[in-house]
Amino acid sequence: MTLKIFGLAKCSTCVKALAWLDEHGISYRFEDYRDHPLPQASLKKWSTALGGWEKLVNRASMTWRNLDETLKTPQTDAQWLSLIADYPALVRRPLTVYADQSVSVGFNEKRFTEKLGIK
Repeated sequence: MTLKIFGLAKCSTCVKALAWLDEHGISYRFEDYRDHPLPQASLKKWSTALGGWEKLVNRASMTWRNLDETLKTPQTDAQWLSLIADYPALVRRPLTVYADQSVSVGFNEKRFTEKLGIK
């Protein structure tokens, strides 16, 4: 299975991660989640795998900071999913799904090296 990377095409962190993968000859499939919204079932699964919505959503982002205060306290999966549907840029980037179906967010060379078995 090819590595799956989800993010935004113009995100500098995504660009950096994809360049790193290219340099190391790692095949991947990139999907811009503005063009192809992330499936709700996958978002829920990834949220659980990461330890909660707070790990999946970037609450330090400009998008989060610009949200109306009434939107910043989602309590249920449905509320989180609705928020992400309305503001897809809230998802931390890149979101990476590995061959073993584990998931990570953000770009960290050490984590990629270890997870992908690069020596």
